[in-house]
Amino acid sequence: MTLKQLENLVVIDQDITDDAYGTYYDKRTLEQLLDYGLIILDKPPGPTSHETVAWTKRILKIPKIGHSGTLDPQVSGVLPLGLGEATKALGVLLYGPKEYHALGRFHSLPSKQKLDEVLEMFRGEIFQKPPQRSAVLRQTRTRTIYELEVLEQKERLLLTRILCEAGTYIRKLYYDIGEILGPGATMIELRRTKVDRFHEVDGLVTLHELANAYALWEEKKDETKLMSMIKPIEYALSELRSVVIRDSAVDALCHGAQLA
Repeated sequence: MTLKQLENLVVIDQDITDDAYGTYYDKRTLEQLLDYGLIILDKPPGPTSHETVAWTKRILKIPKIGHSGTLDPQVSGVLPLGLGEATKALGVLLYGPKEYHALGRFHSLPSKQKLDEVLEMFRGEIFQKPPQRSAVLRQTRTRTIYELEVLEQKERLLLTRILCEAGTYIRKLYYDIGEILGPGATMIELRRTKVDRFHEVDGLVTLHELANAYALWEEKKDETKLMSMIKPIEYALSELRSVVIRDSAVDALCHGAQLA
């Protein structure tokens, strides 16, 4: 199209949305992010996931925060938090793949060849029954182990990386591996390194860092650090297909109108 043709174009609709219908994700204020944002927290070992959420509520002084994918008290790592209305988006992350680094102690470790043979048995689709201490009905179910690799091996200690389907019990997986290798294994440490698209290498936020950033905003009106810790709600929805609509259709869709 030439410049002359561009000058003669008749604009029949604006290409920039009215602020009354929303704000571009990278233009939101801190107050908006505190009600429509995500924090990818580095949960410490010790507290439950619910206790961690309660501490975050007290730090940020907001009443509504949810988490995606409960971690046992002794497990550390990636814990996505939804602030305010962003809790509604956390369900998307529940069914995404999870990655763990697991350190276990075995009675004895076999040769590398034998270990590889046993681990191969646990790649792909496996059967699992939830442990006795679990929040779900103890029925045998199938889960998929996408990747299972040895990161380090020293004497009776084995460090592995596990990329698996949501709902996989890593402690049970280690127990089953130990039963085949003989006479069992004990999980020493477990850390979740990835939830869906959120990986620890991309940066996590600790409770201590969050508290310091909030204090900096509250006392010195410097919101830079806190803003950098809160991701827009769209980050949780980026893998979903999107539909572009007119501003005039927003209200109707929010009240249950059909897309087509």
